[in-house]
Amino acid sequence: MMRVLLVVLLLVATTAAAVDRFFVMGDGTLAVTNVHNGERVTVVYRRADGTYDETQLAKLARVFRSKDDKIGDMTLRFVEVLSHVQGMTGGKPLQLLSGYRSPAYNEGLRRAGRKAASGSLHTEGMAADLAFPRPGMKDLWLALRALECCGAGYYAGNGFMHVDVGQPRFWEAATSKVDENLSGGNARVFGRTEFDHYAPGEPIALRLHAVTTPPIHVARTAKLLADGVSEGPTVQIEDIEAPNQHDGCIEVDAESRLRVVGAVAVERARVVLETCEPRVERTPTQVQSNPVSVR
Repeated sequence: MMRVLLVVLLLVATTAAAVDRFFVMGDGTLAVTNVHNGERVTVVYRRADGTYDETQLAKLARVFRSKDDKIGDMTLRFVEVLSHVQGMTGGKPLQLLSGYRSPAYNEGLRRAGRKAASGSLHTEGMAADLAFPRPGMKDLWLALRALECCGAGYYAGNGFMHVDVGQPRFWEAATSKVDENLSGGNARVFGRTEFDHYAPGEPIALRLHAVTTPPIHVARTAKLLADGVSEGPTVQIEDIEAPNQHDGCIEVDAESRLRVVGAVAVERARVVLETCEPRVERTPTQVQSNPVSVR
């Protein structure tokens, strides 16, 4: 009996550790209604052992597809945040106004004079506009802001919120500056890791987002820095695919997948990459990732 109990406890502990991959997570379920075509989906996207169900994620991606019928990837981080938002609103299905937008569809909106950012995270499967009842929507917006995980736009007059997993920031309709092309020339490029929590020795998968003017060249070494600290351990940057080198640096575009290796144990820090010449237009000298932990 004691041996059985120990095995059960071990399995529970292993499962709990496996599930904890992000700082902000939902309960592993998500229900969404696309208000334009009436499609509905309820999925259990995360299994009990902490792994993700690709079949269920594909069902979500279909409901979130672009209005020109193109289907884009949805990052796991984004799915977890949406599930968390659903929990914040009492578990009711989320009402989807706009999910993935193909680059062609997004550009068509811009040509038609619609408010759509040139570097919109909708085109990268990292953003959605969600309708909520107006009473209580501002409190929800403030609560989402307090998580410091996401972008949160509050459009009170239209009864919806924009939610993304870009850099933490917030705005209202009057302060969105969507027409100012703020991401142009790579001005707002940032890094996103696949997960937040990693085990020692586990490679950290990393991609760059808001790359509006490719390519960007990044150095093969980076720093793992806690907020407010200028020095930290060095990590190595590798290209998961065939590396395209430029004077010892890696040539990166929006499709490139990088791998960070050599990270030491750290409670909370960011991967800070150095960019190399030539830096086109407004490309910054450094690009930061979201916070990660190695434990």
